[in-house]
Amino acid sequence: MAKLTIIATPIGNLGDISQRAKDTISALDILCCEDTRHTGNLVSLLGIQRPALYVANHEHNERNMAAKIVAWLEEGKKVGICSDAGYPLVSDPGYPAVVAAIAAGHEIEVIPGASAIPVALISSGLPPSSYIFKGFAPRKPGHRRSFLLEDADSRHTLVFYESPFRVGKFLAELYEVLGDRQAAVCLELTKQFERTLRGPLSQLAAQFAENPPKGEAVIVVQGKVDKKERKDDEDDESNSPD
Repeated sequence: MAKLTIIATPIGNLGDISQRAKDTISALDILCCEDTRHTGNLVSLLGIQRPALYVANHEHNERNMAAKIVAWLEEGKKVGICSDAGYPLVSDPGYPAVVAAIAAGHEIEVIPGASAIPVALISSGLPPSSYIFKGFAPRKPGHRRSFLLEDADSRHTLVFYESPFRVGKFLAELYEVLGDRQAAVCLELTKQFERTLRGPLSQLAAQFAENPPKGEAVIVVQGKVDKKERKDDEDDESNSPD
């Protein structure tokens, strides 16, 4: 059986792509891309030999593309999937093709690489050992509130993606639903102007209310902390030596 290859690409800094990813892309017959122009430019900048064929595989056609990808695999073609940045399938296209390929008996190979999730978790200063990745919240207000309430009582750190145009509003919604928890807004990750802003949700919401950032944001929010834990932490701080 053939192998469908899932390839992680840089989330900002081009130096984060691995040699293995470069070699894999060069050897493909077909590369299915979220945006063929974006990926074509990336391949050119990295000096990678172009695959024989680029094909669009985005959120509007990925279900139909899944059958085509399986057909190419059946023909013995070397097929890969990438998204514009980071890992395919993780809030990006690719899942229908993986499911279809597995059902048809083909292997799945993942070429590791950069991802905004661990970068944001580690830079946030919040507990990274146990977390829930929520991705993008629904657009409709009622659905968004239900989406946030699903994990309101979870003790795990929460990780969200958000558009720069909605960061301020989303932070205000998080504050309203979850309370004034500690959070971090991670921007331009791995790029020249990368920065992470940390503080209570109320403070961050006010900060971003009239100052939308550039680029997508990763928002990391503290899990629910019960009153006893909070009191123990406060006692530890008050009893610490000067």
